[in-house]
Amino acid sequence: MTTLMETITYSEVPAPTTEPAKVPVDLTDETIQHHKEKVLKRMKEDKMDVLFVYADREHGTNFGYLAGFEPRFEEAVLVLHSCGKAYMLLGNESVRMGRYSRIAVEVVHTPYFSLPNQPMGNTKTLAELIKSAGVSEGMSAGIAGWKLFTSSLEDNEQIFDVPYFIVHAVEKVVGESGRVWNATSLFIHPGKGVRVNMNANEIAHYEFGASVASSCVLQVLDKLKPGLTEMELASELAVYGQPNNVQTICATGDRFTNAVVAPRAKKVSIGDKFASTLGYRGGLTSRSAYVVSTKEELPIEVEDYLDVVARPYYAASVTWYENMAIGITGQEMYDLIESVLPKSKYGWKLNPGHLTAGEEWMSSPIYPGSDIAVSSGMLFQMDIIPSVSGYGGANAEDGVAIANEELRKELATTYPDVWERIQARRDYMIHTLGIQLKPEILPLSNINGYMRPYLLNKTYAFKVERD
Repeated sequence: MTTLMETITYSEVPAPTTEPAKVPVDLTDETIQHHKEKVLKRMKEDKMDVLFVYADREHGTNFGYLAGFEPRFEEAVLVLHSCGKAYMLLGNESVRMGRYSRIAVEVVHTPYFSLPNQPMGNTKTLAELIKSAGVSEGMSAGIAGWKLFTSSLEDNEQIFDVPYFIVHAVEKVVGESGRVWNATSLFIHPGKGVRVNMNANEIAHYEFGASVASSCVLQVLDKLKPGLTEMELASELAVYGQPNNVQTICATGDRFTNAVVAPRAKKVSIGDKFASTLGYRGGLTSRSAYVVSTKEELPIEVEDYLDVVARPYYAASVTWYENMAIGITGQEMYDLIESVLPKSKYGWKLNPGHLTAGEEWMSSPIYPGSDIAVSSGMLFQMDIIPSVSGYGGANAEDGVAIANEELRKELATTYPDVWERIQARRDYMIHTLGIQLKPEILPLSNINGYMRPYLLNKTYAFKVERD
């Protein structure tokens, strides 16, 4: 019987040609109102009187889920009461943003959230400012940061990733008769978080970033040649002034020398390892392989890279794409990847796939023992990272949306341009790359499944050839 590995060929493959989205899709008032309703419903289920939603420059997606914006310079806290009344605690440079909030809020100027040495002349302590947001002694208060703790050794509801001075002030206000706990799971728990399942508007909103990031990475791969510097190549990894949700990577040869992670003036050479990553809200695309045209140009110690690392990795990614479906559990997907790319041999350590949204990694239902089933509205990142000693990496990371028939119809009707791009990507994956997708799998990247293991051979790539 022919194995999947044996069906993967390295041969001439036309590159994908789908254009990226040109115009972003904003979240509608209806979507934002639905967000608030979902949060209030969960608060009621959890017997929560008040929810504090923390945000800063890097960790603002839960806050933005309700507010529609994320702070650019300072910390911020959205205070939502179970009755629906909302306040925003904002620093000096964010106070004016309260008027733009997508849900109605009362702004509480909170200079404690301002930058160092900015004016902090106020007449109330932080605890008193929190009281002015309607919080009182005896309340049950959830605090949502950004990290879902899943330790088996500690009480995860009592580990806080929010700054101590905020947690301490909340505890002081609600007192010993109240209760304070980490409520981040309300937003991002992979099985029941309110942000995990998205509607058509949200999928269209996030498709913009995913498609743009993927096209930028493809431009880098097309431009790549010996003699160019990382910085020259990285000039392709920025577009429309969009904010990144991860560190941009464009690295040739050995990475992180002198602890530098950003692109440098280092020149690309034949035989180098090479990696490029770009992430925007909604999707990240990453590629890594060798800067060679043929096997003969590889360093002799890794001349079998194609068969030892790249082809097995591609088999695992095809397995992921072809088996991802509504109803599959995290444990089942984990076991599938382990069966084609054993961790003991290929050294991957993280979850083989995770949920994504405004942040690159929201949470993941794919882990040992997980009974969480994939459901319609999830956005997934196909993210498997092999690490074989002595060899460079192999990576072709991109994202997909999961949509049942009803959601697909809504997406096609409401956002025909988005739907046309998704269908073009599906057609390319199925008919050019030979990757058989379930109907519910909607590629959001323009290069899902497209991998050049020898980066200087720009007409060859992996594909699946079945009888």
